[in-house]
Amino acid sequence: MRPERVQAFAPGRVNLIGEHTDYNSGLALPFALDAGVTVIATRLDVAGPGWIEAVALDLDEQDTFELESPDRPDRPGWRAFVRGAVAELAANGVPLGGARLEITGTLPQGAGLSSSAALSVALTTALIALTGAAQPPHVELARVCSRIEHDWVGARTGLLDQLASLAGQRDAATLIDFRTLTLAPVPMQLRGWQLVTLDSGERRTLAGSGYNDRGRECVAAAELMGARSLRVATLEAIQRLPEPLRSRALHVAGENVRVRRAAVAIQSGDMPALASLLNAGHESLRDLFEVSTDAVEHARRRLLDAGAAGAKLIGGGFGGSVLGLLEPSVPVPAGAAQVGPAAGARVTRLA
Repeated sequence: MRPERVQAFAPGRVNLIGEHTDYNSGLALPFALDAGVTVIATRLDVAGPGWIEAVALDLDEQDTFELESPDRPDRPGWRAFVRGAVAELAANGVPLGGARLEITGTLPQGAGLSSSAALSVALTTALIALTGAAQPPHVELARVCSRIEHDWVGARTGLLDQLASLAGQRDAATLIDFRTLTLAPVPMQLRGWQLVTLDSGERRTLAGSGYNDRGRECVAAAELMGARSLRVATLEAIQRLPEPLRSRALHVAGENVRVRRAAVAIQSGDMPALASLLNAGHESLRDLFEVSTDAVEHARRRLLDAGAAGAKLIGGGFGGSVLGLLEPSVPVPAGAAQVGPAAGARVTRLA
């Protein structure tokens, strides 16, 4: 029996380490947050092909379109996610009906905490739940959400954000291998140390930043080496690449090593080792991948000056937030927020 009304919540994420590795068949170590996006979906029984009525309550904006043929919206932003979710689910054979979608969120947009993936996950899980069907496997649904961002929003993302939102577990990070698409929980033994985020104040969209350029550079580097992806490239081959491709590939290779070492560190409670890895990851993102900005560097310096043992930018870069690791005796700096691993996406039947 199909429900009349459901609520779906999808969390944002913090990526401990493993930036720009997902679309290079690499490794990453994210965890889900308590904050995220909520979609309440109510079934609309109307004659004809049916309609979708979507309302972004936080923005006091709305969008209405025919269910059977969602066109691309005149105005980009959240509307592209809604229309893309409907189109991609229909293309995957989900028997959608007319619905009213009420969207709210507790994640700042463009802060590097994956508000976009949380939106796509919340929309798709709500729409599927409203049909009465079971949710598909995490990897399958993550691919649908990724296509929404690729084809409707214009951001060439990998699957990191979507999988982190779907598969998050409380008190654990998720080790993701993007070559095999396997996920493994990694219990976090922080031993009193604290993780905090600090917003740089610089907003960016992945589609409008240099994010897509970095993806193209990684593809070009792999092609020049005759490799399927940067995951399998050798350091000898990478060293022969021209710049900036050499630097991009060196970051990815080094980041994969750092992810494995970070997983060992958080399982064993070796927080000084994790702090060193966060610092090394940021320096690589800044110097080799060139995705940091003055605002991000200023935010990172604020955390370090306040006593953080390690700090790095989060997400695709070009703005957003910085993650810091604090010893137990260090107070949370002004403007920063303490974060920790939370549960992944979930759906509640309301009626």
